[in-house]
Amino acid sequence: MAHFDLPLDELERYLPDPHEPADFQAFWDETLTQARALAGPARFEPTDTPLSLLEVLDVTFSGYGGDPVRGWLVLPRQRRGPLPCVVEYIGYGGGRGQPHEWLLYASAGYAHFIMDTRGQGSAWRTGDTADRSGGGEPHLPGFMTQGIQDRQQYYYRRVYTDAALAIAAARQHPAIDPARVAVTGGSQGGGLALAASGLVPDVAACLPDVPFLCHFERAIRITDSLPYGEIAQYLRIHRDQAGRAAQTLRYFDGLQFARRAQAPALFSVGLMDDICPPSTVYAAYNHYAGPKAIEVYPFNRHEGGQAHQDRQKLAFLNQVLPLNG
Repeated sequence: MAHFDLPLDELERYLPDPHEPADFQAFWDETLTQARALAGPARFEPTDTPLSLLEVLDVTFSGYGGDPVRGWLVLPRQRRGPLPCVVEYIGYGGGRGQPHEWLLYASAGYAHFIMDTRGQGSAWRTGDTADRSGGGEPHLPGFMTQGIQDRQQYYYRRVYTDAALAIAAARQHPAIDPARVAVTGGSQGGGLALAASGLVPDVAACLPDVPFLCHFERAIRITDSLPYGEIAQYLRIHRDQAGRAAQTLRYFDGLQFARRAQAPALFSVGLMDDICPPSTVYAAYNHYAGPKAIEVYPFNRHEGGQAHQDRQKLAFLNQVLPLNG
């Protein structure tokens, strides 16, 4: 796909009104207070794998509504003292899969906590976390319109809460330095990293790749691609619900969380990305409150920088969370 969005010089200045609801902060404060009151201690269970240089723990922690959320914690076996940790969130439709799919950060010397996504894990990698407070066992998309008429019931209220509580769960393990926790992910995972950074402002770094869940107002009007296309398709049928859906989505827009995030951030964007259009990424980036940089891939679509971006992220982490720090 050729460039279809704003020119780069306009993207760099693009700062749309986020239309933040007056009670946005109160809504999320109440949501997290309720979830934390229901949370028990995270469980870390040793798991046999053929990864002789890495230790893998099967994690279960309390998410939204006290629901159990699964994950992996991957650690280098040789370590001295508590490690900086990278908490990673997963792209739309995927799950935590198998431990050997998560080698990068632990191989580089970091603790790596991977959060399974409730109800997902059926489109391109398996997951093990049911959405007990909503849609049930892991299943195929879509998730974008589940509960969209009511902010209290919207699917991402549960997932954003899980993302925040995943940080608290990672900090409970003695191998992890609780003051040195970064968040990352691609696409949906990038959107969750932004949300987590806004909800847990003392994270040490945020690395969102081609982030999804940002600037819904524009995204659903300039791309037909899924997952944003799920919302447009819904509104083509539910013609009288557009205003109500828009009001719900304002509580879940990455722009609102970016405005609250303080951690040093490294974004990435593909200028030919028709799934998460560049203007939606730049809207979040330009609103981001902390120190920030962005890697731009002019000829890439939603794959972004892939392995090249991995190297950029490791270099960034080495600066903000050095292993000998």
